[in-house]
Amino acid sequence: MSDITVVHLMRHGEVANPDGILYGRLPGYHLSELGRQMAERVAEHLASRDITHVVSSPLERAQETATPIAKAHGLDLATDERLIEADNVFQGKTFGVGDGALRRPENWKHLVNPFKPSWGEPYVEQVVRMMAALNAAKDAARGHEAVCVSHQLPIWIVRSFVERRRLWHDPRKRQCTLASLTTFTYQGDKIVSVGYTEPARDLVPPHLRAGAKPAKGKSAAGNGKAFGA
Repeated sequence: MSDITVVHLMRHGEVANPDGILYGRLPGYHLSELGRQMAERVAEHLASRDITHVVSSPLERAQETATPIAKAHGLDLATDERLIEADNVFQGKTFGVGDGALRRPENWKHLVNPFKPSWGEPYVEQVVRMMAALNAAKDAARGHEAVCVSHQLPIWIVRSFVERRRLWHDPRKRQCTLASLTTFTYQGDKIVSVGYTEPARDLVPPHLRAGAKPAKGKSAAGNGKAFGA
């Protein structure tokens, strides 16, 4: 058996969210039609790969993204709670650039420490659970490849940790577009490289691509930049 194992950490596709709610861990948010197309595109992209394990966050948008990939390889879809979206206090609300959220006194107490961050799950806790999920996927697919479907913020945080960057950051500069693949290559139990690809890039609206600024009139919560998604 090869001592090289590849784990693809995938962000889910576009979600049907016409009201621009920061949906976080809320149930009932499903892929849009475009999101389903993104999932199918990535499944096609990975069809020839040696994938022996597919696992997803328990949230619907992640499960729906992972399903075509598991089906293409004749695999049962596993679920790992550790791949879930980061928790935050603004879940269920609109909260983004230009919507007045920063001027509301009731929000100020949650915005005092961007380094932790004070509005939600600490970055360090995200690293711990995401590294555990990655290692579990590596063990399940040892010598082959695995796909783990998760969410923007936890993916970016664990990548930042592996690449030895600070965990606090400008959300607009995350390289983690919808339906993108952040790929960790292990030699034995050690990560030796990290790669990034966007198999569905042509399907992603320009203002939602990695590093793009929110479109005029779009909130960060609505386009998934501020707190994950």
